Amino acid sequence: MDCDRGIVLTAAELITVGSTCLLFMSAVGWFSYLKSRSTTQDSDGYFLAGRGLSAPFIAGSLLLTNLSAEQLIGLNGSAYGFNMSSMAWEVTAAVATIAMAFFFLPRYLRGGFTTLPQFLGDRYDDDVRRMSVVLFLLGYGLVTIPSVLYSGSVAVLKLFDVPQMLNVDYSTSLVLTVFVIGATGALYAILGGLKAVAVSDTINGIGLLIVGITVPLLGLALLGGDVISGIGIITTNHPEKLNAIGSASDPTPFGTVFTGMVFANLFYWCSNQYVIQRTLAARSFAEGQKGVLLSGYFKVLVPFFMMIPGVIAYHLYGPDLGSIDLAYPQLVKDTLPVWALGFFLAVLLGAVFSSFNSLINSAATMLTLDVIQPLTKATLSDKALVSIAKVCSVGIAVISLGIAPLLQYAPEGLWQIIRIFTGFYNIPIIAVVLVGMLTTHVPAVAVKLAIAFHIIAYGLLQFVFKDTVDLHFLHLYAILFAAEIGLLLLVGQWRPRQVRVIVQTAPVDMTPWRFAGACSSTLLSCVIFIYLLFSPVGLARSVESGGMLLFFVLTSGLIVLNVIIWSRSLNAGSREQGVRGT
Repeated sequence: MDCDRGIVLTAAELITVGSTCLLFMSAVGWFSYLKSRSTTQDSDGYFLAGRGLSAPFIAGSLLLTNLSAEQLIGLNGSAYGFNMSSMAWEVTAAVATIAMAFFFLPRYLRGGFTTLPQFLGDRYDDDVRRMSVVLFLLGYGLVTIPSVLYSGSVAVLKLFDVPQMLNVDYSTSLVLTVFVIGATGALYAILGGLKAVAVSDTINGIGLLIVGITVPLLGLALLGGDVISGIGIITTNHPEKLNAIGSASDPTPFGTVFTGMVFANLFYWCSNQYVIQRTLAARSFAEGQKGVLLSGYFKVLVPFFMMIPGVIAYHLYGPDLGSIDLAYPQLVKDTLPVWALGFFLAVLLGAVFSSFNSLINSAATMLTLDVIQPLTKATLSDKALVSIAKVCSVGIAVISLGIAPLLQYAPEGLWQIIRIFTGFYNIPIIAVVLVGMLTTHVPAVAVKLAIAFHIIAYGLLQFVFKDTVDLHFLHLYAILFAAEIGLLLLVGQWRPRQVRVIVQTAPVDMTPWRFAGACSSTLLSCVIFIYLLFSPVGLARSVESGGMLLFFVLTSGLIVLNVIIWSRSLNAGSREQGVRGT
């Protein structure tokens, strides 16, 4: 295969792939419609699925909302070209899910909030609410949504030689792919609301897990003749490819795990509207905790199906594929039969749809509930709110469809812009949310000063003094976070606000899940285990270093600790049931 081109299919193969893809996508769409058609008549149903999502739907939607073609292609490419260090973005997210389950989620649910800006308006004032909406909408509408469409379309073009299939040039094929993906994905969000998004995400998530497990297993078998032999090859030949302890020259230095990545993950999983909207729709606090923590377990599995294939590709093809982003497409082409390529394409598109329609739904929710409704003097009915949201969704989708193809003209600059633009709003929002939850005296003026400070300081450090201040952007996140926390608290001491008494009545049952603590302990242990496994004491050890005695000792310690914790949790649960029985 020409490494600069995607998979070339014959007419018969194309028909097989297309039919399989359409069959699976149609089944997903129909099932999503059946499950959601009764929940779209009122605003609570449209925006929050009637506050009726159970743990599996929350976890499935969170997973597919988070994972898209960018990760599938990009993470495997990073493992192929470098090592496992980029798994930090996925694995350490599990820690943020624990913070969400125990600290953020109960405060959101207790207040009955639909959006994060609504919480900020309740805690500070309406100006802060509108300011946060502007930040989110600019980030979503101008950068995040178009980039999801663009990266998904590029992934499809890399997997399948669409220009040759359609006999058109690359730009035309990109525009057509963007339009098809964007228009189809928007239908889920516009017509079905959050429930349809969550249901389709869950089904596609199951498909992603199937593909994610199948491709590396088939790749190992292709490499070594069987799976066991394949594992032996990747663990003995070039074991450094399995090292997740990133150096300064790697994409994600290990030190960043303990600085800015902490706050980037806290923002994404605990205060990013298009992510937390699924948890706000939980039918109870316990179901929300289960769903969030289950998504954390999925995140620690990501290295196995989104990075190990890249390592396998390195051993199969060597370092000369031409582009690191072709590692996964090439492996898929060489391992999956033609009929399965259709299923894979459907799963890939499902992942793109998930991120796209989640962003559309959340942006429309904020625009409708946090901007249009407060500015409207008359009280809007549920039907009117839903209609407005659908119009907003169409407008946002159209704008995104127009911007996405333009990104082809400066792709390298695009990724830099995405990284920089996200940094303009993620850190101040999580800082403001944390201070709002932990204090009562910090006033709204402090928030406005902190946001203005961050935008100016971050812009200067990224554009003006970038060469002078030689810092990894994640370290810069941590420094600015600390500065903004200090500014918020200082202004709070200087001009404390008059504390308002806010009576909150939770719209759902707030009884916590009794196994949440034990489940979180095991999740943290999994994070530690994954890092031990993909480190110089684990699979990334050199042949000369000998065995893995330290790895087995530390792993055994984790197992013993979890056995103790779960035993105590189960005994406490038994005693609690016994008391209830008497």
